[in-house]
Amino acid sequence: MTPSSASRLIRVLLALFASHVAAFAQGKSALVLAQLATAPHVTNEVLVQFRAGATPAQKSAALARISGTRDSNVVNSAWRRDGLGDLDLVRLPPGLSVAAGILGLQSDSAVSFAEPNWIYQHFATSNDTYYTNGSLWGAYGPNTTPGNAFGSGAAVAWAGNKTGSSTVVVGIIDEGVQINHSDLAANIWKNTAEIAGNGRDDDGNGLVDDVNGWDFAGNNNSVYDGTADDHGTHVAGTIGAVGGNSVGVAGVCWNVKMIPVKFLGATGGTTANAIKAVDYLTDLKTRHNLNLVASNNSWGGGGFSQLLFDAIGRANTAGILFVAAAGNASSNNDLVVNYPSNYNHPNVIAVAAITSSGALASYSNYGATQVDLGAPGSGIWSTVPGRKNASSYASYNGTSMATPHVTGACALYKSINPTADAASIKAAILNSASPTNSLIGKTVTGGRLNVSGF
Repeated sequence: MTPSSASRLIRVLLALFASHVAAFAQGKSALVLAQLATAPHVTNEVLVQFRAGATPAQKSAALARISGTRDSNVVNSAWRRDGLGDLDLVRLPPGLSVAAGILGLQSDSAVSFAEPNWIYQHFATSNDTYYTNGSLWGAYGPNTTPGNAFGSGAAVAWAGNKTGSSTVVVGIIDEGVQINHSDLAANIWKNTAEIAGNGRDDDGNGLVDDVNGWDFAGNNNSVYDGTADDHGTHVAGTIGAVGGNSVGVAGVCWNVKMIPVKFLGATGGTTANAIKAVDYLTDLKTRHNLNLVASNNSWGGGGFSQLLFDAIGRANTAGILFVAAAGNASSNNDLVVNYPSNYNHPNVIAVAAITSSGALASYSNYGATQVDLGAPGSGIWSTVPGRKNASSYASYNGTSMATPHVTGACALYKSINPTADAASIKAAILNSASPTNSLIGKTVTGGRLNVSGF
C-alpha cells in the first residue's frame, strides 16, 4: 500500500468512526428524551457535559442559545482525572422545557451532551437480641441456631471467627446515617485527614470538615439530620452493625468502617448529587489510598444518565464495587430498565430480594441477564433512629434491604482476602451463590447470597 492510499484509508476509517459515534450519541439522546414523559426529573435544570478544551467564551455562548444560567460545577475538578470537560448544572429560563433545553444545548459544538437531572428514591417500605430471638433470619444458615435455609450464612462465617476488619471501608450512598446509634457508632468512618471543627478543608477535597462523610443534598458535613434518615441507618445496620455486643442486631460484617454519603433528602435525590456522592468516594480511594471496597446503592429511578454512567465507570477504574438494588416494581429488568442497577459496568452487582421461605419477593425486580443474585430482603430487622436521638430497631422490606447484605459480604470477603481486587470479590460473591428455585431464570447466577464458605 502506498503512503497516499494509506492516508486515504485512514481518513475514510476516521470518517466512519465519527459517523458511528454521532449515531450512537443521537440514539442516547432519543432514549433520554423518550424517558422524560415518565421518569421524575427536576423541571428547570439540565446537566451539561462540555467538550474538553471548551473555552469560557464558548461555554457562555452555548448557554446563551437557551438563555440558561450556570448554577454550579457538578464534579470537583480535583476528583476527576478522566480528561473530560466541565460538567455543569444549568438552570433553564421560565417557560423552556427540559427537552427543548437539551436539544438547544446539544446543537452547540462546545457541548458533548446534555441530559435531565433525574430524581431518585430509595427502595424500601416501611448474644445480639434480634439474632438470638429468631428475628435476624437473613444472617442464619441451614445448620445455625436459630437457623434458616435461605439466610445468607453469615452466622457460619462468624462462628469461624470471620467477622471483618476495621481496615476495610464501604460507602453508603443513601439518606443520612445515625452515626451515634449504639449499634453503629464504633463502625462509622472517621476522616483522619480532617481536623474536626476548625472550619478548614484540611484534606484538600473542597469540602470543609467532612469528618464522617458528606451530605450532598444539604451541602454540609452533617451526615445525620434526624429520624427521617431511617432508610440509610437501616442499610448501615445490615452492612455493619456491631456484632457480639449483646445489643440489637449484627451486621453481615461486624468489623468495618462505613462512610455515610447522603444524597437522598425529603424529596429524593438528583443525578447531580448522585454523581458527587460516587466521585467523593472515588477520590477518597484514589487520592487518600483508602481501602474502600464498595458502595451500597439502595435507590433508583429516573432515566438513563450518561453522566452517572461515567461516574460509576470512574469508580470501576478505582476498583470500587457498586452494589445496587434491582428495584421494587415486580418487573423484569431485562425488558424494563432500572437505573442504576442496569448500568453495565464490571463493578456493578445488582441484587433482588427473597423472603425467608426462599421465594422471590413479590415486589422484587428480577432479570436473567441484568440482576446478579438474590439476598434476604423481606422482614429484615436493622438499626433505625429513635426519638430524641435514641437508638432503635425496625423491620423493613425491599431490595433496599437485600442490597446491604451483599455489600456487607463484599467487606467480609475483603477482610479475609486482603489482596483481592474488585473483580475477584465480585466473582467470589457470584460464584458462591446457592442455587435457588425462585431465582433460576430470574437472575444471572440463579442463586442467593451465601457467605458461609468465605
